[in-house]
Amino acid sequence: MTAELPDVLGQLLDLARELPPESTQQAVGYPSLFLLVALGALVPVVPTGAVVSSAAVVAFHQTAPLSLLFVFLVASTAAFLGDVALYWLGRRGVRSKNGSRWLAALRGRAEPDRLGQAQRKLDEHGVTVLVLSRLMPAGRIPVMLACLLAGMPLHRFVRGDVPACLAWAATYGLIGILGGSLFAEPWQGVVAAVVLTMLVSGAPALWRRLRGAGGSDSQHA
Repeated sequence: MTAELPDVLGQLLDLARELPPESTQQAVGYPSLFLLVALGALVPVVPTGAVVSSAAVVAFHQTAPLSLLFVFLVASTAAFLGDVALYWLGRRGVRSKNGSRWLAALRGRAEPDRLGQAQRKLDEHGVTVLVLSRLMPAGRIPVMLACLLAGMPLHRFVRGDVPACLAWAATYGLIGILGGSLFAEPWQGVVAAVVLTMLVSGAPALWRRLRGAGGSDSQHA
């Protein structure tokens, strides 16, 4: 995901700098937002949170009514459809004797300790853990894999993923609104929203590393 971040965000910033607000909305567009979020749900190389926050900034500066609502609806729908498609593909791999490349990719992206934690939370809280997994950085794939390995049927996964995607789109939309409200120019708001998104996404990983480093130091001491 981090490898593709500069290219995608650079394109968003170029559009926001060079075009007036209404033209930016047309250039980025709801179809582009849908495709980027859906692709990011299927293949986690697109920084979808930053994409949604940037789109929310642009919508915040629009004169057209309901722009923010449309961003929320498009982002949540695309995230949901991407999740469902990935889960369906993963279930095919679970049922197959030879597995599948989609299931193998999910296993490759889920660290063993994160997978074990996701399985424990799934046992304790059921499908409600899907909501938290969508909001926690790098939490979606381990929880999805835990659901697959537990044999959760698709309809039950869908029941938990709907509120998860709604909460996710609302969270990053609010980050975009915050970024847009701080600055008069859309491109400045995009920068602020991207920075906020990166902080939200990177803080848990940094905290884990600091805790791990602290634990290693105490053991050596």
